[in-house]
Amino acid sequence: MSTNAPIRRACSPMEHPAKLRWYLCAFSFFLHFVAVFGEVRYVLPEEKRRGSVIGNAARDLGLKVSELNVRQARVVAEGTSQLCELDTASGNLLISQRIDREELCAQSPVCTLQYQLLLENPLQAFSIVLDITDINDNSPVFAAGEIKLDLVESTVLGRRFPLESAHDPDLGTNSVGEYKLSSNEHFVLEMSTQIKGNAYPELVLKKALDREVRAEHVLKINGIDGGNPTRSGTASIRIRVLDTNDNVPVFSQRVYKASVPENSPIGTVIARLNATDLDEGVYGEITYSFSHLSDKTRGLIEINPLNGEVRVAGLIDYEEATMHELDVQAKDGGGQASHCKLVIDVNDVNDNKPVIELKSASSRLAEDSSPGTMVALINIYDLDTGNSGHVTCSISDQTSFKLVSEVKNYYMLVTNGVLDRELQPEYNITVTATDGGFPSLSSVKVIAIVISDINDNAPTFKQTEFNANILENQPVGMFVIKIAAEDVDDGSNAKLMYQISQSSNSEVSSFLSINPDTGELFTSRIFDYEQSVHFQIKVTAQDKGSPPLTATCTLNIFIRDQNDNTPVVLYPVQTPGLIAEDMVSVEAPRGYLVTKVVAVDADSGHNAWLSYRIIKATQPNLFMVEIHSGEIRTLRPFMEDDESKHTVIVLVTDNGPESLSATATVSILLGNGLPVLSELFEFANESRESDNLTLYLIIALSAVSSLLILLISGVFYFKLCRRSYTYRSTTDSLPVFPSTYYPQNFADISRYGTLLKDDRFDPFMTAGSWRGDFRFASNTDTDTLKKRSAAYQKNTLRRISADRSTLTIRAPHPCYVIT
Repeated sequence: MSTNAPIRRACSPMEHPAKLRWYLCAFSFFLHFVAVFGEVRYVLPEEKRRGSVIGNAARDLGLKVSELNVRQARVVAEGTSQLCELDTASGNLLISQRIDREELCAQSPVCTLQYQLLLENPLQAFSIVLDITDINDNSPVFAAGEIKLDLVESTVLGRRFPLESAHDPDLGTNSVGEYKLSSNEHFVLEMSTQIKGNAYPELVLKKALDREVRAEHVLKINGIDGGNPTRSGTASIRIRVLDTNDNVPVFSQRVYKASVPENSPIGTVIARLNATDLDEGVYGEITYSFSHLSDKTRGLIEINPLNGEVRVAGLIDYEEATMHELDVQAKDGGGQASHCKLVIDVNDVNDNKPVIELKSASSRLAEDSSPGTMVALINIYDLDTGNSGHVTCSISDQTSFKLVSEVKNYYMLVTNGVLDRELQPEYNITVTATDGGFPSLSSVKVIAIVISDINDNAPTFKQTEFNANILENQPVGMFVIKIAAEDVDDGSNAKLMYQISQSSNSEVSSFLSINPDTGELFTSRIFDYEQSVHFQIKVTAQDKGSPPLTATCTLNIFIRDQNDNTPVVLYPVQTPGLIAEDMVSVEAPRGYLVTKVVAVDADSGHNAWLSYRIIKATQPNLFMVEIHSGEIRTLRPFMEDDESKHTVIVLVTDNGPESLSATATVSILLGNGLPVLSELFEFANESRESDNLTLYLIIALSAVSSLLILLISGVFYFKLCRRSYTYRSTTDSLPVFPSTYYPQNFADISRYGTLLKDDRFDPFMTAGSWRGDFRFASNTDTDTLKKRSAAYQKNTLRRISADRSTLTIRAPHPCYVIT
């Protein structure tokens, strides 16, 4: 064999297809891709300039370029740096940073980068795989620029001396393919192969050495790769020829195997190597060393040069290298050396927590989102292997959300049901990833989700009907009531605007005004109790959502009476120039009923309670008036010297806080021959006895049961107001009110000539009774009463005939009677 013939590294049959793939990739400018099941794969060489097009991802994934910007399309890395980006204007995938295969994947035969193309609204994820191919961008380099060998002159021919391999980070044909040795007559190069198939050069002695002829030999070795163009590296070999050293160190094993757990502390003993040399003295002293260490091993493992003990010198990481293969040299003091291999397996331990990367997330989610809406895309992985690298993922809230996985190591957080912001406005979803190691390791990440509101709740009033009282005669703009509604929505969906419903009577709705923001109602006019005592409007609360929702309530307004009406005398009719005269027999005894003053008050309640008293009389101490009924009776029998005509002025006063009053002038004539009715004075005593008896009965019944009193009173009231009463007059001394006199809507409901309006009831003093009974009549306009009084004076004043004419009047509907 020629000493300067190039030594080529043996090629594996698999390298030829690899070379073919490289030529095809270079020819097609990395446009080869495969797209299957939402994944697109591109093959491209390293070291392409920034901005170079990798491929059109939009077209290859079947996406429209127009929707890339709208859906915020972007490329995110999976555990690696961001080396590419998406041009949303064209859909092209571009190189954004320098891609160096050796930096990314070191000596790994396959260099694959995983990326995700994310689109939002709705959230979608597509897998993008980049296969980075090698180019010849690195030259072979020897670890030592000069290799020193000490050989004895008696070294046998054919002796092999392993040399440090040249290191080339490139792979395949781009790595070191051959070695060349400078021309010489003593040595040649031959290739040897490690267990894993890695080749390295050996220097073989072909001609005997003679120290006396030449004590030192200097050779050159070149490492040449197979790239195009080729690259090479050079080192020098300096060989010293020594005197005879008969024995070579011998290892106890050709190959040593050991194992060490990753993360073992520095100084941990991995193995103890043993070599022996039969020589004595300096030639028997052995030193141990490593030869041609790989980049992954250098600095991690050290050997004691005196005893061959191999220890941990740095951080051993299973994820970086699962095995280390070392060449160990044992060299004696005479320069002779032997070699063995040390294979160290790295045992994986569960030292890596699962990694949780949030690739995309929506911090806000509408409460009307349909089940299955994607909220976040989560990438979970573990750098460990085996069970330690198997990761299970779970979330804290299994009711509203769930995890769905359609791509390996990727989980979609999606809604699991209907969301309701009013029940829960926000969620803190805890994502837990746990590996299968022992003991297991876990990682936690919290995803905060705020539920955005939609207008799905109508306003609600605390009650469906409100009541308010307004005192009559109050000025315009007086506050009436504040009506408030609530809306459990948020933001503008909860802002309310109040208005009086258009469904209300247009005239009634104008009686009040409302503050649209606060719901406060104010009067828009002055109210008169005598005209209207009650009206009803509807108030609407409308939110500002889209579309707006409304709620309606009913507001009942009751007008409260004020003492603003003066009593009006119905009888005797008070017409200027004409006074009705009442006649009484001169034989009338003490307590005899002469006549009765009848008055009404248009007010209501206490303001309409009337009281009577005589303020002036022709002859004092002859007549008296009942304070509540207005009945005028005699205080004593008439005497001969009494005047035949008497004028009595009666003051009628209401019961308001500031009482109002009116006067009635009564003219009484004494007549002879008029009959005296015993029942007109005997009934008075009976009435008093009956009143006392009724009082005692009420007190007794009250002591037994207030409920029974109410029941009896109700039955009594019902029968009294539904019956027909007939009064048969036996005297012509009392006035009778014919139906033609009554004001409109008035009726007499008792046997005593009491007036009653058929649509509402207010108290007044009866006209035909000799008992102090309260009756109920209607509020009547004062002018109407005056007109009716004049008509009565002219047309209807008459006396009851002696034939006991009968007057029967029916009550139109129920009334209240207080005795």
